[in-house]
Amino acid sequence: MARDDWDPEHLPDLSGRRYLVTGSNAGVGFFSCLQLAGAGAHVIMTARNPSRLSRARAAVLAQVPDADLETLALDTSNLGSVRAAAATVRGRVGLHGVLFNAGIVHPPKTRELTRDGHELVIATNALGHYALAGALLPALAAARGRMVWLGSVSTTLFPYDPVDPELVHGYTAWRAYVQSKVATSALGYEADRRLRAASVPVASLVAHPGYSLGGRTRRIAGVSAPSRRKRFVGGLQAIVAQSKERGAWAPVRALVDPDAEGGQFWGPSHTYTGMPALATPSRVTTDPDVGARMWHYAEHATRTEWPYLKGRRLRVR
Repeated sequence: MARDDWDPEHLPDLSGRRYLVTGSNAGVGFFSCLQLAGAGAHVIMTARNPSRLSRARAAVLAQVPDADLETLALDTSNLGSVRAAAATVRGRVGLHGVLFNAGIVHPPKTRELTRDGHELVIATNALGHYALAGALLPALAAARGRMVWLGSVSTTLFPYDPVDPELVHGYTAWRAYVQSKVATSALGYEADRRLRAASVPVASLVAHPGYSLGGRTRRIAGVSAPSRRKRFVGGLQAIVAQSKERGAWAPVRALVDPDAEGGQFWGPSHTYTGMPALATPSRVTTDPDVGARMWHYAEHATRTEWPYLKGRRLRVR
């Protein structure tokens, strides 16, 4: 069981440990990197925009001058970019953890496709991370590491459609977001089931940041610059909203707490705000049939079969 005395502002010493975070240039991803680096970890910061990534690295160094950082261009909506980045990382020493944070929070109003031909939101939030996880699995296994998938409390807002995961029919922006977060979480739990079944020493967990707003987040040059309007709106929601910095607490705890275990769901203690704590996931995300179906879809959509799991087939209805 995880301890109750966890202090997110004073993490255990992470010296000698290596972590990769997707979507590191802003928001929860940036603050996750800042917290990991502050605890002494070697952090691989990734994002699709090199200039924004460079500014984010400089912002971490401004607060943690001795931070051990490297940057890597990675666009999770582009499978070619995913494979290229993974090839750079996996040829090195073992990887202790990966935080699959990158994602589209404000989807386009009309359905858009990636260069690989997939719906943009689910490709960015779920499919790209599935392919990245498979490519990095040997490096994670070498260090007996863990992967953390960024879930959401929104997964019950719309019914999940297992037949049409990319919403060829009935696309709306919010429905696409919820669909992608159900898919992301389901993949996280299914990964844990399959890794356990194959005795692979890698844990897979899901975490969510609660209701984290830019308007509640401190200003950081080059990373966070909320407007007066955002500050005002954020203030109106102060009771149920928190900063992106605090939003990173649960994903970071899931990533580094030695007592955290595969298959767990972490989030703020008061659902939307609070200290990082174990939470109860929505039923659809943990349904083995939903997980197996999504796994099968992701495997074929990305043409990626995870090592160590080849030849193993769990039932898909």
